[in-house]
Amino acid sequence: MSNNSIPGKFAHIVYFWLKNPNSEEDKKTFKTSLINFISNSIFIKTKHLGTPASTNREVIDSTYSYNLSLTFESKEIQDKYQVEEGHMQFIEESSKLWKKVVVYDSENILNQ
Repeated sequence: MSNNSIPGKFAHIVYFWLKNPNSEEDKKTFKTSLINFISNSIFIKTKHLGTPASTNREVIDSTYSYNLSLTFESKEIQDKYQVEEGHMQFIEESSKLWKKVVVYDSENILNQ
């Protein structure tokens, strides 16, 4: 098996649906808060912040506003991220902007 897997043994994938997805002000506030947080986190190994791609297949859900994909060295490190001051500040600043959040966590089984 190739050894080009994503760094980190734990992935944390978050999808956000904003209450007002067409509001430029809400999008700016959300992105600024989130980018500030993930740029200063001491626990995140890799990060990706995105919006729905311009793909169109039956299996694709592109109804979300933003996707955050993070990896961590381990579940234990991700647990520390959950209570990190910046994470708590992001939630406080931005939770009023979203109507729905869905999280998918997984542990890497490659190279076990």
